[in-house]
Amino acid sequence: MTTWSAQVLALVGSWKEDAATVLLGVLGLGAFAGAKTAPARPIYRAVQAVAAPVVDGRATDACWAKAAWRPLDQRWVGPATKPGDFAGRYKVVWTPARLYVLAEITDDKLVDTHASPLDKWWDDDCLEIFVDPDHSGGEHQYNYNAWAYHVALDGHVVDMGRNQQGRLFDSHVQSRHTQAGRVTTWETSVALYADSYDETRPATNRPLTIRANQPIGFALAYCDNDASAERENFFGSVPIAGTDKNRGWIDAGVFGTLLPVGTPAAALAR
Repeated sequence: MTTWSAQVLALVGSWKEDAATVLLGVLGLGAFAGAKTAPARPIYRAVQAVAAPVVDGRATDACWAKAAWRPLDQRWVGPATKPGDFAGRYKVVWTPARLYVLAEITDDKLVDTHASPLDKWWDDDCLEIFVDPDHSGGEHQYNYNAWAYHVALDGHVVDMGRNQQGRLFDSHVQSRHTQAGRVTTWETSVALYADSYDETRPATNRPLTIRANQPIGFALAYCDNDASAERENFFGSVPIAGTDKNRGWIDAGVFGTLLPVGTPAAALAR
C-alpha cells in the first residue's frame, strides 16, 4: 500500500534523515482527519541490531546498549498513581526480520487472574505493543490495518479478530520476562504482517521485511492491575488528545512513529 509517509520519504530521498523525520512529525501522517489539534506524533529512531538479541528477559545483548530509552509515562486510563506504584521505560532495535522491544516496568504488584488467555486479557497485567507496519494510520479495531498485541505474563499474545473476538497470535510475538524485586524486564520480538493478513489461513501469511528509513506506526503501553476486578491503570508511550485516551486499540492514527535507522553511530548522536 502506498502511504503518505512513504511518499514523503521518497521525495526527500537525497535529504538528510532529519528532514524526513521532521516532515513526518509535523504532518502527523496517518492520523484521522480530526488530528489537527492532536499532539505531534513522537518519533523514535530505532537502531539496527548487528546480531538479533536473544529473547530471554535479561537484556544482556550488545545491541541494547546502542538503543535509547524512552518513558512509558502517559496515563491513558485510571487515576493518578502514588510514587513507587508504577514506572516504565522502553527501547527498540530491529533486524530485517523483526522488531525487538525491551521494557522495564516497576510495579508494586503483578496480577494474572484469568486462567483463559481469551478471557478479559486487558484486565490482567500485560504489555501491549501497537504496530502499524505501513504507517498508514486509520481504524483497525476489527481488522489488520494495524495491530494491538496484548502480551500476557504467561506469554500468550491476543488481539481482536475480524469476528470481533479475541484471537491468539502467539507466533507473532515472542516474549520473556525476569523479575528483580519490583522491576520486571520484558524482552520481546515482533514480526510485522500486512493489512491483507488472512486469519482463516494463518500459515500462508508471511512476515514483512523491515527496511531502514521506512517508518512504522508504533506505541507501547502497559495494563496495570493491583487488586481489582478490572485494570486500574493503563500507561502509554504517546500523548493522546481529548478525554478518551483509550483509543490505541481502535485508531492507529494516535500511534507514534518508529523510524528504523541503519547507522547506530548516527542515531546515537541525535
